Amino acid sequence: MSPSLMVYVPAIVCLFLLIHQVRRKRTSNLSLPPGPKGLPVLGNLLDLDGRQPWITFTQWASTHGNIIYCRLLGLPVVVLQSQEVAKALLENRSSIYSDRPPISTRKAIGSEFNTAQLRYSDEWRLHRRIFHQSFRPEAADAYLPTQLHKAHQLLQGIIETPERYQRHIELFASSVIMSAVYDYDAKPKDDPLLLAADKAIKVFVEVASTRTAIILETFPFLLKLPAWFPGASLKRLAIQSQKNSAAMVDIPFRYARERVMTATSNRCMISESYERIDVQNNADEFELALKSSSATAFIDQTASTLIIFVLGMMLSPNAQKRAQAEIDAVIGTERLPTFEDRSSLPYVEAVLRETLRWHPVFPLGLPHYTSDSDMYNEHYIPKGVMVVANIWAMSRDEAKYPNPNDFNPDRFFMPDGQLNDDTVDFSFGFGRRICTGKHFANASLWIAIVSLLATFRFMKPLDDDGKEVDPIFEWTTGIVSHPVSLPCRVLSRHPGTTTEKLSDIIELSV
Repeated sequence: MSPSLMVYVPAIVCLFLLIHQVRRKRTSNLSLPPGPKGLPVLGNLLDLDGRQPWITFTQWASTHGNIIYCRLLGLPVVVLQSQEVAKALLENRSSIYSDRPPISTRKAIGSEFNTAQLRYSDEWRLHRRIFHQSFRPEAADAYLPTQLHKAHQLLQGIIETPERYQRHIELFASSVIMSAVYDYDAKPKDDPLLLAADKAIKVFVEVASTRTAIILETFPFLLKLPAWFPGASLKRLAIQSQKNSAAMVDIPFRYARERVMTATSNRCMISESYERIDVQNNADEFELALKSSSATAFIDQTASTLIIFVLGMMLSPNAQKRAQAEIDAVIGTERLPTFEDRSSLPYVEAVLRETLRWHPVFPLGLPHYTSDSDMYNEHYIPKGVMVVANIWAMSRDEAKYPNPNDFNPDRFFMPDGQLNDDTVDFSFGFGRRICTGKHFANASLWIAIVSLLATFRFMKPLDDDGKEVDPIFEWTTGIVSHPVSLPCRVLSRHPGTTTEKLSDIIELSV
């Protein structure tokens, strides 16, 4: 080694070490967002309400502010508690916050098809493009006649068996998706494809709960235990989820693909997508993405939101009466509402918004994941942390929504009586990972709500003495929150309405 090189090499090494030390010191001086102290190893896992973690996160906000840091087992988590912070990070800095956490157990639980869980990648962009082409606002409007038809079927089902109203709502939500995605007309009772999809989603929602997902990611060996092993309940749940998901993904896609190939399919997401497929450019990759993204459409919470609506109507009879009075004044009683009436029914619009706000069915949405480190308001957010938007906390912002536990559609009106510009979009997520089908879902919700209000009254159940009592029910656990079984007296607004009479009214409405 030459004398000059012997001088420069140590100097370069010293400079490198100095830079590394400065960077390390700078990083160590950075302040993470505030948060509760946790236990070694477990972190804050035991502090969470396992059934409703969003409640715990919201309580932490009163002490630690609108952006908090915690650890759940070995996983660092940043929780965003306000719309302003969520928009500032997830939307305005979407290049950092558009990824999803790496989930090593996706295949084991049968969720590798799920577009919503895909990492921020070319695969996700392909899925997103397929969704966008079929469900962007101008394209989704083509499904309005189908949504209207399915809403009328919902009314007919409830007229026949009002005690099964919740099942009819679930059928409406599923059949709308099946028609729009696969051009499949579901049977009104015990349709095999809908039953398979419902079964798969219920198990998936359970295994994908925040607490269960973190446990499986931290201790993946739990999924390698034999199913017969004592205490291997998560393994058995994963096997069931994998089996159910495979049926949900494969069976309806084969049905729709065959109809496309035999030129017997009507307009739907599958048929439209095959028209755009480029056989010269990764046709197999496109078909796999189409198959997976189509199944993802099943994970829709229209039914859950409509059950929340029914609960709101029972507990807020004045809001129900006011909405029905508006419908009667604008439309009368000789026909049913259509989408053309939407702009003339502002209070019904406010009821829909309040339903989305009052009890969000996705209280924590789906977690984001930082692809790089970031600074926000002097808080350091490291690369590779889970970022959760606490939608529940946003819906409980008392500065924006006074008395947030009350179901009050009036909060969406300005002093001049006009609707304000708060459309409660935060319930559909943020940034590049916002729900692509939100326009379609919003239309399904509106036509179902206005049709139900025009036709039925939703009353509290009666006790043994014939007095009204508040409904007693349980909330679901997992990533979705809605009443499991909601007691309700569903009465026709017009006594003597039969299936035949309702059919006559429907004919006058189309």
